[in-house]
Amino acid sequence: MELVRIESLLEKYLEAQTSVAEEKELRAYFSGENVAEHLEEYRPLFAYFIAAQRESYASPVPAKRKTTFLYRWVSVAAVVAISLSAYMGGSIWIGPSEAEIAEAQLAQAEALKAFDLIAQNMNRGMDKMSYLNEFEEAKQKVYNDN
Repeated sequence: MELVRIESLLEKYLEAQTSVAEEKELRAYFSGENVAEHLEEYRPLFAYFIAAQRESYASPVPAKRKTTFLYRWVSVAAVVAISLSAYMGGSIWIGPSEAEIAEAQLAQAEALKAFDLIAQNMNRGMDKMSYLNEFEEAKQKVYNDN
């Protein structure tokens, strides 16, 4: 009877529907000696959770970090430097020159020509593919008649 209860609790556990007390009961069962043979595969899982519960961090964690006077002023100076560089950097930018714009437009026109050429060749290739479709249909008729 206990085995049936453990199996139902295990099923509930795997579906994340157990209570804390039921999980405690499962941990107690799997840490014991009388584990059913077909449930042995779950023993390492519960052994890990039991071991993880016992772990602790030995060294103390400092509650407050001490900041030095110099550290504060360096951080303030860094914020000011970043703010000024962002402000000045945005106002100094002039933009692309007329030559750069013309060069970009020429490159765009050349790319459009290349895409048009590719589209033409693709259309020619697709026309040839229609012959293959007719060949496939004829082949199917021959094979199906035999």
